[in-house]
Amino acid sequence: MAHDGQDLSLGSVILPDLLELTGAAIAPVESLFADARSAVREMVSKDGRISGGLIEEHQFACHGLAWLATYVESLRQMQAWANRLVEQNTFGEVEQLLHQIAFGEYLAQVKGGIQMNQGEIVRLADMGVTDASALDTDAVTILLGQANSPAARTRLVALMEERSAEITVGKTGLDEELEMIREQFRRYAVDKVEPYAHEWHLKDELIPMEVIEELAEMGVFGLTIPEEYGGFGLSKASMCVVSEELSRAYIGVGSLGTRSEIAAELIIAGGTEEQKQKWLPALASGEKLPTAVFTEPNTGSDLGSLRTRAVKDENGDYKITGNKTWITHAARTHVMTLLARTDPSTDNYKGLSMFLAEKTPGTDEEPFPTEGMTGGEIEVLGYRGMKEYELGFDNFHVKGENLLGGEEGNGFKQLMETFESARIQTAARAIGVAQSALDVGMRYAQERKQFGKSLINFPRVSGKLAMMAVELMIARQLTYFSAWEKDHGRRCDLEAGMAKLLGARVAWAAADNALQIHGGNGFALEYTISRILCDARILNIFEGAAEIQAQVIARRLLADAN
Repeated sequence: MAHDGQDLSLGSVILPDLLELTGAAIAPVESLFADARSAVREMVSKDGRISGGLIEEHQFACHGLAWLATYVESLRQMQAWANRLVEQNTFGEVEQLLHQIAFGEYLAQVKGGIQMNQGEIVRLADMGVTDASALDTDAVTILLGQANSPAARTRLVALMEERSAEITVGKTGLDEELEMIREQFRRYAVDKVEPYAHEWHLKDELIPMEVIEELAEMGVFGLTIPEEYGGFGLSKASMCVVSEELSRAYIGVGSLGTRSEIAAELIIAGGTEEQKQKWLPALASGEKLPTAVFTEPNTGSDLGSLRTRAVKDENGDYKITGNKTWITHAARTHVMTLLARTDPSTDNYKGLSMFLAEKTPGTDEEPFPTEGMTGGEIEVLGYRGMKEYELGFDNFHVKGENLLGGEEGNGFKQLMETFESARIQTAARAIGVAQSALDVGMRYAQERKQFGKSLINFPRVSGKLAMMAVELMIARQLTYFSAWEKDHGRRCDLEAGMAKLLGARVAWAAADNALQIHGGNGFALEYTISRILCDARILNIFEGAAEIQAQVIARRLLADAN
């Protein structure tokens, strides 16, 4: 197969000198982004400083800047992925098509308008950029005109059909060990999760304890916990692969590890040595199942305004009183990472503390048997396998030794240290959901006949499938890059936020398009795609709603522009 710098065979839908073209397109987009950042910074500055009030006033432009930055980083990572595959001599026809279509589509959106969601498109003019001549280069012009052609999309889908036995569409660029992990968990998911997931969803049932026990034996809950504390000490990249493949089968199963990931991150970063020795081995083995108890009914993403209070008693223990909501897997877990206010004189982040609050696992008949604690289920559209709850605490007892880190007032700071990993893991879950949408959408398009031929032979159908595969690879590469940065000890809140922002949109688009391919059948509860659509919708909300995520990214970008 031809590689960078070589002419391809006559009539090929792949552009000649592809990597040279895509490589040459990155600098113009970076230049355009620099112009946009300068323009937006001018919009939101007052007396030479960034103004929070002006950021609110120009929120659309700021969020657009976050999306533009995400596209720039996505193109960089696609180029890095393609270069790695060339070095490995694995940059085949599928990969070349994914790469060129990605550049053709994302360059077109940068120039004409980026789809923040299905109802909001941000254009360069919204960010104060009136001169887009930076994109007037030969490389960009060729890619805009030819890279994302109907012929390229049709050819990609034909190859996808030929290679349907492969786990992913195109080589991911990960090493052999990680791909072996992927294969192991894909086999498990196909055997033990996929055949039952839809029934669990329709009956709104908890994931069976048998599955949780099997995942514990496979090391899911201790994947990234250091070996000295009973874990496997593996990379965040391994966590991405496991989360992808389990979420591909059912997001509830793919999300079981999230709670352990968050709890372990909290304890590793902020816990005392005694707390690490006590809790990390139990979390790693699955002996103790954790849940995260942060959100309150009237706070949402504004964690600084939490009201749940923790009062220290004469024995050095705490009594917790207040209400929490949207608590996932609350009933049958053993420990809560619980954020509460220990300094009643504060009304911001500074008075918050984190607790490892122990509880007795509940049953169907009595979900919350622990004294001082009550709860009720929140019925939800999707993401059902662990259930969501509202919780009430009335003088709920927590041992003093379970104050994380042994010092009050560090709760929000400790929680912030988990955001990178949590968002990387959420991006990986989004990839899994998007992949499942592609799986069922393609299968239905092959099997369903209309007007004498399979749906997949209609260009509007195959085009949808092609773009699902392309954006899947883009989201994957952005997510893997975030994990790589985290694994190498580098700050990656920006990259993790971008991966989560894009991954959530890609998952929703894939699910929506796969349902459209199903037509009326997609609207029937009996079809798997109905569940996938419901599951995909949550990804734009939890772990930071898309708007909050864009706001955080924009603030960082504008601060860095100083």
